[in-house]
Amino acid sequence: AQHRQITTYNRFMAKDVIDISEAEAASDFAALMARVRPGAKIVIENGERPVAVLHAAAEDVEEILSHRKPWNPAAWE
Repeated sequence: AQHRQITTYNRFMAKDVIDISEAEAASDFAALMARVRPGAKIVIENGERPVAVLHAAAEDVEEILSHRKPWNPAAWE
């Protein structure tokens, strides 16, 4: 996997940006998650084309998720 370091301008920017192929991402997803938790940002690519970005949830998303209620769809009549 290619690894490039970026400068951190604020606490919300990723400390590391890691470019990785789809195949590499699929082969060891748990290892990717272990890098994301402390702040890395993973760019998953198909050849040279980025197809997905994996990063930790922002604090605002965590706040929203902490207050969500179970989804109870209406029963069809």
